[in-house]
Amino acid sequence: MTYAGVTGIAHPFPEAPAEGEATEIAPGILWMRLPLPMVLDHVNVYALDDGDGWTLIDTGMASTRSRAIWQRLLDGPLAGRPVLRVIVTHHHPDHVGLAGWFQQQGAALLMPRTAWLYARMLVLDEQPLPAAEAQLFYQRAGMPAAMLAERAAQRPFNFCDIVAPLPLGFTALADGSTIHMAGRDWDIRFGSGHAPDHATFWSGDLILGGDQLLPGISANIGVYPTEPDADPLADWLASCRGFQPLALDSHLVLPGHKLPFTGLPLRLTQMIDNHLGALNRLLGHLAQPHTAADCFLPLFKRDITGPAYGMALVESVAHLNHLLHQRQVSRHLSDEGAWLWQRG
Repeated sequence: MTYAGVTGIAHPFPEAPAEGEATEIAPGILWMRLPLPMVLDHVNVYALDDGDGWTLIDTGMASTRSRAIWQRLLDGPLAGRPVLRVIVTHHHPDHVGLAGWFQQQGAALLMPRTAWLYARMLVLDEQPLPAAEAQLFYQRAGMPAAMLAERAAQRPFNFCDIVAPLPLGFTALADGSTIHMAGRDWDIRFGSGHAPDHATFWSGDLILGGDQLLPGISANIGVYPTEPDADPLADWLASCRGFQPLALDSHLVLPGHKLPFTGLPLRLTQMIDNHLGALNRLLGHLAQPHTAADCFLPLFKRDITGPAYGMALVESVAHLNHLLHQRQVSRHLSDEGAWLWQRG
């Protein structure tokens, strides 16, 4: 299989597999989908044929529906053979959610050490109400007082609500090492920014890209209360630039969401330019002081409300933090306790 000579971004497999079904991407490599209860309503997962069983790449969220779909896949496209290994690209719930469930059935778990530590810590950190530090973080970001008060009285998002318990024991994946799957050797290359130490896998003309390499949509680059002054956008831009010398138009990327695609060199350029353009628009907006919550329109070219508000807010903070680290903006506290950011 080769896609040499292809330019631009193309989708050689234009139809996603139906629920409970699989599409063969290459010999011994199956593409499947699981539903997600959000605007981005699916996650891609992959099964690699290792002869006497399967290696899975990512698992979807922990839910009764996802477990039932997996059972249909195991009984059908996966031909009743066992899952021997589960590889998780990064620690986010839609990727690690059912890893522990497979472990409990005898599968080995492999993932980057940082990802496993984050996932296990978060699974064990159940909070009935938001922590004071989290409320302060969102106040500093400019979340409206009524929204803050509403959040203070509600159970926050908890990892354990959609991620199965992770038993002790895993194998750490290392950046720059190799792994054998589906009769191929794969080079493991880490990215960062969307998640620390996000694993991608490269073998010939195939790449398992997770959320590090997505077509058409941008991975969320967010700052959270756990590390409020972080600069994940710098990590993201450095990762994209680091992948550029390796990327070929002939690569077929199997992403964590949307459709498999070719045209990775162009896509990496788009991913970089998307954020550079947003930073330039943001600097123009910050001729006058604004909170992070006031920066959605220049960043995303639209106002954002409803379920996507939280992700937009943490991404706004990420871009502002990046400008702060670059010494292009300054900030001071408003009377309401929010950071006001301004150019210069």
